[in-house]
Amino acid sequence: MFCEKCGGLLIPTKKGKKTVLLCPKCKKRGKASGIVTEKAQEKKEKIIIVDSEEKNLPKTKATCPKCDHGEAYFWTVQTRAADEAPTKFFECTKCGNRWRSYS
Repeated sequence: MFCEKCGGLLIPTKKGKKTVLLCPKCKKRGKASGIVTEKAQEKKEKIIIVDSEEKNLPKTKATCPKCDHGEAYFWTVQTRAADEAPTKFFECTKCGNRWRSYS
């Protein structure tokens, strides 16, 4: 918010137990509606992050060069010029080995 008198930025400042908006240039007080106080910030819920080993990639039939397993996750990346085919990457669902295929 900005000061109505001089146009300066109103800064939240503690005055006793209240938080008010105060202009550092002309010391005029502004209306302090909608200010987030420390007590309101304490009420935020905690976010729990669960580490998951689950892959969110599509699977395809591909033979792993390391363990000869017949299924792998795959994704494509444009590693060369835009007029060339993208590079297809694979990861074995059994042993985790990664390899690539240039199409």
